[in-house]
Amino acid sequence: MKFFKKTDLIVIIILLIISATVYLTYNYLAQGEEAKAEIYLGSKLMKTVNLSTGENYSFSIPGKENVVFHLYEDGSIAFEKSDCPDQICVNSGKLHIVGQSAACLPNALILKIVPRNGYNNNQNDVVV
Repeated sequence: MKFFKKTDLIVIIILLIISATVYLTYNYLAQGEEAKAEIYLGSKLMKTVNLSTGENYSFSIPGKENVVFHLYEDGSIAFEKSDCPDQICVNSGKLHIVGQSAACLPNALILKIVPRNGYNNNQNDVVV
């Protein structure tokens, strides 16, 4: 008894090629876009960070000093430290492409990368 038929394998390969093409195309198109980071506590915008300053520093949000963000010189931002038990936010890595996001759910913090000039009608506002 075979696990895969020949046609199943062909369909899987085609789907993988299509997925990789869409992913790489989106990353290529979004790469050169000026971006900023928005940090939300619940649904309230707490801080906006310009990613193109070329600065390298760490900071936290008032009321959530136990969660530390780090802005890198290359224009990326990441959760550096958190007191949450699972550390998923810290392990999400550096974010720098418009549409990327990370969340620290125990602390109700969301980090989103958005276009510096906002979205217009021709842009996607969500990455799936």
